[in-house]
Amino acid sequence: MRAFSCWIAAALMLVTTGAGAAEPAGWVSDSREAAGRLGNQLIGELTRALETSPVEAIRVCRERAPVIAAEQGERAGARVGRTALRTRSSANQPLDWQRRVLESFASRLEAGASPASLEYTETAGSGEAAERRWMKPIMTVPLCLQCHGHELAPGVAEVLAAEYPKDRATGFRVGELRGAFYVVWRGSARQ
Repeated sequence: MRAFSCWIAAALMLVTTGAGAAEPAGWVSDSREAAGRLGNQLIGELTRALETSPVEAIRVCRERAPVIAAEQGERAGARVGRTALRTRSSANQPLDWQRRVLESFASRLEAGASPASLEYTETAGSGEAAERRWMKPIMTVPLCLQCHGHELAPGVAEVLAAEYPKDRATGFRVGELRGAFYVVWRGSARQ
């Protein structure tokens, strides 16, 4: 498990490092922190679950990940979560703007961009209807392959077929775009 922890630490650095040299707006910095907390807590629980079995990790993703995201969102005062182009759960389907960002991340990565350099921010709308949107890629690390790789651990394929009959989140390789963290601030919640 220690080797996985090293890879996870490297992956989480992608969340907490900034894309540019200038000091980010407060909401961008807060977005990075909220996503970092989500990633750290989720990885911690997944690592402990994998000590039991990959099937236990699937349970953590199904039951705990939404709770952790909600807790971190409440703590930040924003909507915090994960999404992907190839999802396991329909609850994580990307919104149109998230799909565009994920497709942009994928294209830029294919063109040779460093994952650490990728970060998305925008403000959509105005006034109380405004949304400040932030996203950062989640890259596939060795830990992910136990439930998201080409070859799945014994029992994993069966559990995934039973729990997620429309699962599209397998077949990944280390270093591929797995998805993204997102944070959305509504109205004047954070300037």
